[in-house]
Amino acid sequence: MRVLFAGGGTGGHIYPALSIAESIKNIDPGVEFLFVGTEHGLEASLIPHSGYALETIRLYGFQRRLSWRNFKNVFLLAGSILAVQRILRKFQPDVVIGTGGYVCGPVLFRAALAGIPTLVQEQNAFPGVTNLILGRFVDVVAVGYAEAAAKFAGHRAKVLVTGNPVRHDLLEKDCAAARLHFGFKPGISTVLVTGGSQGARSINQAAITLHRRFSGRPDIQLLHLTGESDYDEVNRVLTSEGLAVADPAQGRLVLPYLHEMPLALAMTDLAISRAGAIGLAELTALGIPSILVPYPYAAENHQEINARALEKKGAAIVIKDSELTGDLLFEKLNDLLADQGRLRQMSAAAAGMGCRNAADEVAALAMELAARR
Repeated sequence: MRVLFAGGGTGGHIYPALSIAESIKNIDPGVEFLFVGTEHGLEASLIPHSGYALETIRLYGFQRRLSWRNFKNVFLLAGSILAVQRILRKFQPDVVIGTGGYVCGPVLFRAALAGIPTLVQEQNAFPGVTNLILGRFVDVVAVGYAEAAAKFAGHRAKVLVTGNPVRHDLLEKDCAAARLHFGFKPGISTVLVTGGSQGARSINQAAITLHRRFSGRPDIQLLHLTGESDYDEVNRVLTSEGLAVADPAQGRLVLPYLHEMPLALAMTDLAISRAGAIGLAELTALGIPSILVPYPYAAENHQEINARALEKKGAAIVIKDSELTGDLLFEKLNDLLADQGRLRQMSAAAAGMGCRNAADEVAALAMELAARR
């Protein structure tokens, strides 16, 4: 059996594919996989790092305004469809799974036209334009939020609410081993600060205040993932103030990126992050309370919609990006750390929203589709 995945750009589109692939392998270890993405997306490093084959096509996302790039993309899209046709002919997949990003468009569309069983996994409460269009052509749409199902008007019969896939190793939580790995102390509240796979400038700037004001405090440890683009600047500022970025014994570790995110989450008591769907799926699967700062330029404002769903259940506090300051973030975090009862309530609320077996459900759907062929 052969399974082709299409998705990329950010970790939020790649990690679900890797999780589903792992679940499929658990069902049938003999399955052959191929991933299709672009050479400039995060998939170019993550997919080979995970041991899978990757084919790339030349394509960029369309901008929501008139631009020369959009004109150029029309020609790239036509060329990408021809490239996808060659990939499909060569690999001969039994099922094609899309997990988000503009690369899904030509891959899933061409596969559906060729009569190959197709499945789209939509992570957000408000679906993206590409997946809404693909909903007309694919066989199954697996959605992470029940709210998303209503958006696929006229195609509800093929829409299933599965929750969002999370990595299997994420669920094998060993807090003590994780803290030992990073050099953090046991019994101290550990806060993860992350802007997602590509980082977040506003969160990084606010987090500098956290490092300053929590420095020397024995009741908190900060693991701060800056993203590659902001790491040097954060490092420069903290180092100039005598705050070593790699000093876990003093409760501080700043890194540009981390492949071992399951280890980081295993020891996390509270997270400060953007509100990408997969990041939230991981937090809720582990029952981690959070302070969320939604990315303000996400399509259809879907990150704020995602974040408000957690806030409504009492699992998170939401700060709009335009209102975020270091002092405000410190105030919210400090208040939470002083109220362990509220943190326990938030943790229970997050766990109540979590879906730990979504990857297995989507994998079973894909295997069922392939068997029909």
